[in-house]
Amino acid sequence: MKNFFKTYYKDLFLGKRLFAGIGLCATLFLFSFFLPWLGDIPFIAFWTLIALVIIDMLMLYRQDRSFFLRRDLPERLSNGDENEINIYIESFYPFATKVGIIDEIPLQFQKRDIWFTSNLKPREHKTINYTLRPTKRGEYVFGLVRLYVSSPLSLIVRRFNFGQETTVPVYPSFLQLRRYELMAISNRLNEIGIKKIRRIGHSLEFDQVKSYVQGDDYRTVNWKATARKGELMVNSFTDEKAQHVYCVIDKSRIMKMPFEGLSLLDYAINASLILSNVALLKEDKAGLITIAEKTGSIVPADRKPAQLGKIMSVLYKEKTRYLETNMEALYTSIRSVLKQRSLLVFFTNFESMSALNRQLPFLKRIAKFHLLLIVFFENTELKSLTEQEVKDVEGIYIKTIASKFAYEKKLVVKELAKHGILSILTPPEKLTINVINRYLSIKAQQKI
Repeated sequence: MKNFFKTYYKDLFLGKRLFAGIGLCATLFLFSFFLPWLGDIPFIAFWTLIALVIIDMLMLYRQDRSFFLRRDLPERLSNGDENEINIYIESFYPFATKVGIIDEIPLQFQKRDIWFTSNLKPREHKTINYTLRPTKRGEYVFGLVRLYVSSPLSLIVRRFNFGQETTVPVYPSFLQLRRYELMAISNRLNEIGIKKIRRIGHSLEFDQVKSYVQGDDYRTVNWKATARKGELMVNSFTDEKAQHVYCVIDKSRIMKMPFEGLSLLDYAINASLILSNVALLKEDKAGLITIAEKTGSIVPADRKPAQLGKIMSVLYKEKTRYLETNMEALYTSIRSVLKQRSLLVFFTNFESMSALNRQLPFLKRIAKFHLLLIVFFENTELKSLTEQEVKDVEGIYIKTIASKFAYEKKLVVKELAKHGILSILTPPEKLTINVINRYLSIKAQQKI
């Protein structure tokens, strides 16, 4: 018994029923001083409890292979999405057990309530599922999984420790990326807000000469090919390919603003990854530039199969800086790296006209050589203030100031349009959909 406690005392805990039994025995001993007729009942209760504890210990510890547990983690987690975690448990006991599970999830989640309970029949197995939503990119460390098992007596609890510390990286939202791809394959993109763009005329890029089928436009008939072949032949056209599409991400302090747990930088990174994938599917070349007080990462535009992985590995490491954006450095980098006209989707944020005016001279220079699309964000908190009912003088002041800032956002859009610069003012949660819709519209209108 001494060796047993030396080996297992750290994994042995007292159950609630045992505390209740101890309390009952103590009460009986107390009352026996005032009620002599109780006699030996307190001693009988005490030794019965001791015997039941020994039986319970023998039930839980008599076999070495008692339980199996495995936590199934994905190779990487998707930032801003619900990621599924699975815990598989299997009992080898010949009797029913009650189990409690504590999963030591990473500190970044700041959760201490990952506790699951379940009842298992003899030799039964179960899978417990739960989800985690990371809001920061980086490395997350999962600890042990601790399993607490009690027998039908539930007087003591045996603890098992499974697994080891596991580090899992959190990447930009690849689950959204997969979702967009699947919906594109099944032609259900309209369900998530992607619009069908009406084309004006044909694109300028010739694809092939093919046999006429019912529904083809008669205006595309190729009469020379028809004469040679002896059947009606038509020209088919396709979207212009191999156009350069760059996502330019501002990672200065203005992108630190949080929204539903994610910073504006994280929203911009997730949208950039999906836009790059859409551009590659359209057979365009996708590239990336990051900027803060100095030029950050640059991924030259390409459409090789490994390009998306290269962009994702760069975005995984990007963090917000605490200085203002150096637009002169951005302009210099663009002029030195981009050798042909490209679509530049610049993810940034403007809270006032003065913030725009500081950057406008450089934006106008960039727009001379490339098609520039500025993407910035609505302040959803200010918008909610402008829609609230006013009940006092203080509320009037707050609503007036909020309306002023919201109006300045609209002035920024007008000012950019006056200089021939495209823009999108969007709430963070609709960023990806609005950016993809605008990209498809630009492609259809052949603006690049």
